[in-house]
Amino acid sequence: MSDRDPSSPASVLEPLDARLADLVALYEDLHRHPELAYEETRTAAEAARRLTAYGYDVTTGIGVTGVTGVLRNGPGPVVLLRADMDALPVSENSDVPYASTVPGRMHACGHDVHVTCLLGAADLLAAGRACWSGTLVVLFQPAEEAGSGARAMLDDGLYSKQLVPVPDVVLAQHVAPFGAGLIAYCPGACMAAADTLEITFHGTGGHGSRPETTVDPILMAAAFVQRVQSVVSREIAAKEQAVVTVGSFHAGDTANVIPDRAVVRLSVRSFDANVRTAVLAAVERIARAEAAASGAPEEPETTVLDSFPVTVNDDAVLAAVTADFTRHFGDQRVFAFDPATGSEDAGLLATAAGAPLYYWWLGGWDPDAFRTALAAGRLAQDIPSNHSSRFVPVARPTLSTGVQALTVAALAQLGRA
Repeated sequence: MSDRDPSSPASVLEPLDARLADLVALYEDLHRHPELAYEETRTAAEAARRLTAYGYDVTTGIGVTGVTGVLRNGPGPVVLLRADMDALPVSENSDVPYASTVPGRMHACGHDVHVTCLLGAADLLAAGRACWSGTLVVLFQPAEEAGSGARAMLDDGLYSKQLVPVPDVVLAQHVAPFGAGLIAYCPGACMAAADTLEITFHGTGGHGSRPETTVDPILMAAAFVQRVQSVVSREIAAKEQAVVTVGSFHAGDTANVIPDRAVVRLSVRSFDANVRTAVLAAVERIARAEAAASGAPEEPETTVLDSFPVTVNDDAVLAAVTADFTRHFGDQRVFAFDPATGSEDAGLLATAAGAPLYYWWLGGWDPDAFRTALAAGRLAQDIPSNHSSRFVPVARPTLSTGVQALTVAALAQLGRA
């Protein structure tokens, strides 16, 4: 495909350089004003305002704060491009001039990048509609970090009430801590299922000087925390993948009082349904066993706080779009990557539609700093990961690459004009 071909990505992408300054300003503004799950009102309003100006049919307030734009452009496939909008309850620790102005809130996972890139691609694809045929749906999703935003939009009638046409394919990307300008992909299961559990251990409280009169829930829960670490190493085959992480432990208020309960929160991640079932069963079994061993007055209570499915890429769509990525970016900038134990809910949008999914990663770190850390074998030490208080993707060339990737991917799936 020649760059002179009016249907080529190069034709649609031609105005990008002139729009980059505006996109950088948008990214910096979003980064300054992070909003948590279901609070993304400012972000959603800006997305809706821009989509309306680009000529999309816009619907707001789906799943509380979700926004969609639909651009019908003749016969052809329905292609859905998705970005998440929510920030995290993290205090920023960076020296960028556009650091978060909201105490205890930060775009520590790059969703400000995702929104900016999707708006950039939506603009270019609308302006270049003479080059393609079909229907384009752009979707700005709330509450990805809570694991419930995609489900909230679906439950609010995204497809069932025909708020958008049911897509033939769903495409999404996520910024990651590798060199900006790079694109990474993973065939098959690319991100793990995740289950966040809260387990409440019940004891009998009393004075710290007389532990013999109590059933100590702290000791009970502490024994559980230690024992549960054996699940992956002793109950899951080495060829399988699973992660069990205890990230929260709350009990008591003062040093000389044994409380009545202890509350533990943990995350379970897996790629296989049987492994997931086995790990969750083992966690529940160990919790009950430790409670019984301590003589607890009642069994522990387990609550599922959130749950993400495995994110699975469709082989055919991945092959077709990745081939176009390679043609556009060059084979030095597109590479295969191992499955990530992070989790996503974008796959629900595809599953509910009975449509294939392709989800890829976008490099967001300073390329020189990344190469230096890679050469020194210090990636883990020197390059902050998603959810770090120091994870702030560079605007250039991250935004340009992300806009191009979404545009190229959409054109690979839309019809030719």
